[in-house]
Amino acid sequence: MKIMVAIKRVIDYAVKIRVKPDKSGVVTQNVKMSMNPFCEIALEEALRIRESGLASEVVAVTMGPSQCLDTLRTGLAMGADRGIHVDSTSALHPLHVAKILRNLVQIEKPSLIILGKQAIDDDCNQTGQMVAGLLNWPQGTFASKVSPSSNHPGFKNQAFAPTMWWGFPKDKSNMSQIGKKEYTHGTMKSLIGVVLDKEKEEVTVDREVDDGIETVQLKLPAVITTDLRLNQPRYATLPNIMKAKSKPIKKFTPQELNVEIKSDLEIVEVTEPPKRKAGVMVSSVDELIEKLKNEAKVI
Repeated sequence: MKIMVAIKRVIDYAVKIRVKPDKSGVVTQNVKMSMNPFCEIALEEALRIRESGLASEVVAVTMGPSQCLDTLRTGLAMGADRGIHVDSTSALHPLHVAKILRNLVQIEKPSLIILGKQAIDDDCNQTGQMVAGLLNWPQGTFASKVSPSSNHPGFKNQAFAPTMWWGFPKDKSNMSQIGKKEYTHGTMKSLIGVVLDKEKEEVTVDREVDDGIETVQLKLPAVITTDLRLNQPRYATLPNIMKAKSKPIKKFTPQELNVEIKSDLEIVEVTEPPKRKAGVMVSSVDELIEKLKNEAKVI
């Protein structure tokens, strides 16, 4: 089984974002760039599936200018078997990326696509859903933790992670019914994680929702997007960084994949969020209540 993972080059999460003077975007020159943290989690999950013996190959895909090759090499150093770089100097929006991935799927024929749920630069949270829609594949979004399947021989020596709950009433007697719904691809249950059953050709994704936990059973091929709690990505070791230099990278252009990069979106203006006002010290509870009532108007 082959797994395809999409990774994105973004401004490093620790860098303070600065808006351009003309307010057309954010400053990216001479700024540290790195792999999107959610993409790191997606790649780590694909590597763990391969290491468990349920997949034979992990292919990392990135899109953008030539600088994106550095991010792709990082993915190869983490353990991806080979890479694909779609070279484009134009701005790529989620629908462009989804169309490119759809056409790459027709070439690579993966059984599973894993993406980060969103990128930290635009926070769109759209690409995974769009890919699933274009391919007409089932999707499991916001995967939060891996729970091995006790029914699958490949997981005999592993144990279930503890079930997590939050936002529920103290009376948990009816928990099994909370968030339990019938979908076309399966039944919602009450665990957290991703369970891959190669024999049945299905994947079970436990995901976080407002009401608790939902479990979706999907027939392969499928699309999964990853959330923060899913895993802790590994660091690329020096020997693997050296090995990554010899791993193959196939190059495409959007034109070769029959994708027209034409956006219906226009960025009108980019501005910094308003600065937070300084707090006010009050001398008594009565003064606090008065300010909450008359100034903040929250009571």
